[in-house]
Amino acid sequence: MKILIVASNYGVWAEELQGPWDALKGAGHDLTLATYLGKTPLPGAISMDPDFVDPQQKIKMNPPELLTRINEILDSGEWSAPIRTRDADMAEHDALVVVGGAGSALDVAGNGLVHRLVLDAYRQGKTIGALCYAVGALAFTRDPDNGMRSVIYGKHVTAHPHAWDFVDDLEYDVVRATPDNPRLQLKTSGFVFPLQYMVEDAVGPDGSVAADPTTSRERPSVVYDPPFVTGLSVESAQAFGAKLVEVLANKPVSAHA
Repeated sequence: MKILIVASNYGVWAEELQGPWDALKGAGHDLTLATYLGKTPLPGAISMDPDFVDPQQKIKMNPPELLTRINEILDSGEWSAPIRTRDADMAEHDALVVVGGAGSALDVAGNGLVHRLVLDAYRQGKTIGALCYAVGALAFTRDPDNGMRSVIYGKHVTAHPHAWDFVDDLEYDVVRATPDNPRLQLKTSGFVFPLQYMVEDAVGPDGSVAADPTTSRERPSVVYDPPFVTGLSVESAQAFGAKLVEVLANKPVSAHA
């Protein structure tokens, strides 16, 4: 299948792109990467630090073996030629996957170009995956045929737990910055919106949100409520990729114009 993967230009969380990327590629799918600026989605520096300890969870977040794999991808140039999000067309793809990281709150979750892709995929009955703060893009995408409610209204999805949000300074530093793809000179007080509460509002009274702060690598959180596959955060990135592969294995390939 042809899969469109949308990532941030302002600091993707490395494993949140690597997990579904490797899973889908390993299953033989044809992947197209899209970013807002059409530049390499550089990983946030903390997502490439083997010693980084999450300030809320108090655990090391980045297994060294995964960082080795991500550096292999960066060295190979696999992520170096994305298309611009504005140039993506869901008619040319069988599924949409949107991944997270701190930067996704800036150029993915509230990006009308991404919302257009989500709505097109939704109307075309295609599988839509969203991981961590990228679930915000689903919450913000509104369905004109359903009273402008969110496309996840009444659905069962995940959300990065508010208990894991923080208010310490967050700088959008990235690895491998270049003059034509620099880091974003910005500092915010933690994440720019509380995803859990926003998603709870978006799903409405008949939906539900998995936002368990005890979620871990040993007990990841991925929810499939067709057409949506959602993953809670970085600890669920590998399980998220595996679930996408499983779901797509049972979907017919659509005809492209």
